[in-house]
Amino acid sequence: MSDSVIHLEEIKKSYIMGKQELQVLKGISLDILRNEYVALMGPSGSGKSTLMNILGCLDSPSAGKYVLNGHDVSTMLDNDLADIRNKEIGFVFQQFNLLPRLTALENVALPLVYAGINKKTRTEMAQEVLRKVDLMDRSHHKPNELSGGQCQRVAIARALVNNPSIILADEPTGNLDTKTSYEIMNIFAKIHDEGNTVVLVTHEEDISNYAKRVIRLRDGVLESDKRKDASSVV
Repeated sequence: MSDSVIHLEEIKKSYIMGKQELQVLKGISLDILRNEYVALMGPSGSGKSTLMNILGCLDSPSAGKYVLNGHDVSTMLDNDLADIRNKEIGFVFQQFNLLPRLTALENVALPLVYAGINKKTRTEMAQEVLRKVDLMDRSHHKPNELSGGQCQRVAIARALVNNPSIILADEPTGNLDTKTSYEIMNIFAKIHDEGNTVVLVTHEEDISNYAKRVIRLRDGVLESDKRKDASSVV
């Protein structure tokens, strides 16, 4: 589909455990359109983490086709995958994954260093996304000087700085209290409203309520795929 940013055809993933083959994904086919806000859910062992790793180009499928923003990534080698990952995907993790010796601004600018962008331009770009998450006043603080919620805002800004095709968030509120979790989810809602495609991996129903579409996995297959009408979204 031309307006799909993610297109999956019969994605399978197996691991060899001793002499046995463990099938984790058993043929996943779906399309995620530009500017969709999707929650990916499923119990432990459902395959959602494996699917997230494939969507994020952190792993390759054993079989099937994955087209990300026009690029067939299912057969790419590691170096090409890394290049696509840096350009097309903004990651937000539960553990924040910030570098402790760098300031908030330097952490946000890091993907631009890898992209070869000069210091003046990357500083300006990093400042712009820090403003979007209301954290410019903390730009010169290091992670240990920030609260958990502020660290996650830095991580979100870092994910946005490259203007990626998709924001992929893995349990982004898992280490936060309820009030801070809702503040972070309001930032994701704002990001989506500005035209970004957001894929959120979560096991929490109240967090999934922020999404406009909920995809559920069970035992390596799609169990359900439901879009919500606007009135039912938080």
